[in-house]
Amino acid sequence: MHKEQEYLEKLLKADKPDANCPVHRALNQLQGKWKTNVLFELLKQDSIRFNGLKKKIPFITGSMLSSVLRDLQKSNLVVRVQYNEIPPRVEYSLSPKGKGLLPVLAELTNWIEKVSLIGHSIFDF
Repeated sequence: MHKEQEYLEKLLKADKPDANCPVHRALNQLQGKWKTNVLFELLKQDSIRFNGLKKKIPFITGSMLSSVLRDLQKSNLVVRVQYNEIPPRVEYSLSPKGKGLLPVLAELTNWIEKVSLIGHSIFDF
């Protein structure tokens, strides 16, 4: 039996969501109003400075962007590189783990489009 099938069977037998479930943990790391916005902008760039990122995400405050970047760094999705220059320069980019989200997000987009084409909203479930 494939690992995915075993996982699916375990998931369907559970009475409630398991906090140790990898899907549950991954979605918790990505939830929040601004995290996906930051990740999508970082997917478009090799690296970007804080103010450049702030300009690309309308309405996000500097403190919120700092908080989101810290959370994404703790999740090992974003890398922060500080250069020893004057004036100091800091750039953010996706880690290899963060770049690994691209095919997942593409597949999620395909699923959303497919569901929308048959006349359902993703929120109908």
